[in-house]
Amino acid sequence: MNHALRRIAAAFAEAGVSGRLHAVDIDSGTEIDAGADHPVVTASVHKLCLLVALHQHAAAGRLDLTELVECPPADRTAGPTGLAAMLDPVRMSLRDAAYLMTAVSDNAAADLLLARIGLDAVNEATARLGLTRTRAVHTFRSLFATVREDAGPDAARALADPQVLGRLRALDPARSNRSTPRDMTRLLAAVWRDEACTPEHGAAIRRLLGLQVWPHRMAAGFPFDDVHVAGKTGSLPTVRNEVGVIEYPDGGRYAVAVFTRAANPAATLPAADAVIGTTARIAVDALRARQAPPEPA
Repeated sequence: MNHALRRIAAAFAEAGVSGRLHAVDIDSGTEIDAGADHPVVTASVHKLCLLVALHQHAAAGRLDLTELVECPPADRTAGPTGLAAMLDPVRMSLRDAAYLMTAVSDNAAADLLLARIGLDAVNEATARLGLTRTRAVHTFRSLFATVREDAGPDAARALADPQVLGRLRALDPARSNRSTPRDMTRLLAAVWRDEACTPEHGAAIRRLLGLQVWPHRMAAGFPFDDVHVAGKTGSLPTVRNEVGVIEYPDGGRYAVAVFTRAANPAATLPAADAVIGTTARIAVDALRARQAPPEPA
């Protein structure tokens, strides 16, 4: 495991990021800890917590996932994907909003769901699962509002300034939606073991996580047709995250959480994206090596 930890640290350094990682074999509990208990900004990874809370409400009969909600164009949370990028009125079910929130990280869809169940429900869901260091304090609309307020009138240009980045509440785990890598792998393991929700709802959550469209982070480390990656990304200025479960054809399944912060403020940093997959692969390979039977003499 020490060799794997050294390789993980070297990969983060080469990519120009600081990184925190936790990986765990869902069935045996064997783990890789590379800053697993360090507080991190979740960004859109917190949509996983919202997804679990939504399905807990549905399982308890407090809402029907086929319930329709309206999303007028004048009152949408900003974002580059899904409803957030659409121009016309939309009427859709809660479960289809959950799909957009998860598969393409649609901020407007996420805030539709938050308007239905509330931040308190999200925090109750994570507390119920023992995620003591995980907390939502912002809707996605209010999170981005803090970025605009903290960056000032010339936000786009200001976000390249390290001094401006240093004062963003959104990038401070003490003042933003937050967790730890260990809390996130614990949540994923609970979803995969049907401990977070009933089996029916656990299967629905796993399906949505498997439909995420982004292949450039965690999935990039596992380019095999018979290895399944299901996860949720999160991004903010200098922040690139992903949490997910890697499933192998031999039944091995591994929850991995990787949270990074880049020194370079550029919006496009392929190496910073790719290192999430690289380090996840190093961690999973190390976990699998511990399970491998000894070579015959």
